[in-house]
Amino acid sequence: MDIDRFGTRGPGSGLIILFAGAALGLAAFLVTLRHGITEWSFAITFGILIAIGEMVQFSVDRDRNRAPIATSAALGYAMLRGPALGIPPELAQIITVVGFATILGVVPRAIAGLRWDIVVSTRRVLSVACAAAAFSALIPDDHSWDRTWGTSLPVVLAMLAGVLTAGLVDALIGAGQVTERLNKPFPAALRDELVVMGRIGMAMGVGGVLLAASTSLVGLWAPPLVVVPLLLTQFAFRRFASAQRTYRTTVRSMARSTEIAGFSSPGQNARTASLAVAIGNDLGLTPARMEALEYAALLSGVGQLALADPSPGGASLLRSREERQQAAEIGASIIERSGVLDHVAEIVRHSNDPYRHGRANNSDIPVESGIVNVALAYEQLVGEGNGQTPGKAMESIGLGIGAEYDPVVVESLRRVVGRGFRF
Repeated sequence: MDIDRFGTRGPGSGLIILFAGAALGLAAFLVTLRHGITEWSFAITFGILIAIGEMVQFSVDRDRNRAPIATSAALGYAMLRGPALGIPPELAQIITVVGFATILGVVPRAIAGLRWDIVVSTRRVLSVACAAAAFSALIPDDHSWDRTWGTSLPVVLAMLAGVLTAGLVDALIGAGQVTERLNKPFPAALRDELVVMGRIGMAMGVGGVLLAASTSLVGLWAPPLVVVPLLLTQFAFRRFASAQRTYRTTVRSMARSTEIAGFSSPGQNARTASLAVAIGNDLGLTPARMEALEYAALLSGVGQLALADPSPGGASLLRSREERQQAAEIGASIIERSGVLDHVAEIVRHSNDPYRHGRANNSDIPVESGIVNVALAYEQLVGEGNGQTPGKAMESIGLGIGAEYDPVVVESLRRVVGRGFRF
């Protein structure tokens, strides 16, 4: 079960984004055909950089492909203005070049069967178009840039404004998609997108500013030099993505150990994690907390391996409270030995605490512990082979509100189930 894809993915926003990108691209192409392309050498050079960047895109945060080289090159081309250019590119030409280069970069990935997302690529084109529009509005085409501070500072500030515009537009679109796909509150989704923009997006934006400024001043000698730090950025992002994949694989292998030993039913940990993630999204948890929640739900049964006998059918709720809390403490101790999952261990440690004697009186206990507790209870009532209907399971869990289960989490579970969540 792939818990990276939980949530209902609706086609609505994706189709709107594609339609908007196609309409804008077609209009820009027709205008460019009428006016012609200026400075062919710059258009071809930046087009090649964008296409290469799209071809080597990769996934960093499991939910979206990143293309730092393509993004920086597109932003750089959108903000060319200086003595090295005879005529700066018009807005329509910028959209046309970026759009065609993006398509040329995505097609080889599609042919090779590599992961690609045309909606995400279209978002990049739309955000670059907004950056170009903002930059052009601040700096007219006839602005004289003679390398002095008086003429350079306005251009650089306008470039930064263009980068911020691109980031904000992309963050708003991304937040809307996350809200639609994962049912996450829009303010929380926007907060997460802005955090990502600050950490990753600004690095690509600064690369675009450097590329635009250097090329505008010294011409096409600049891109080969500026692309070196972009390649280093690409390498760093790829290393981080690889580490994330290894991390998740290790956690899932640990989670499957309880299934192999018979202490949980096949797929039980993944199902519990899927529901916990859905509840976490509904409550608007940050990405870091969501990751910890997912890992904690996957590893919540590890401590049962220290018990004498497996629970029938993996139903840990049939055990006494003392046994369940002992298993949670043992599981937390095992997780702590990894040296890097202490935050996950703390969630697991309190995952069997009754709400009335736990989080209700101790705010230091993370809400994630209550989420895992409720998700596991629901899975054991509704999961494979248990036979209860969602409505009956909600009645059973409702009897424990305020005593066994956190009311906020149970209410979130009602919303998630009401939206049609199924294992």
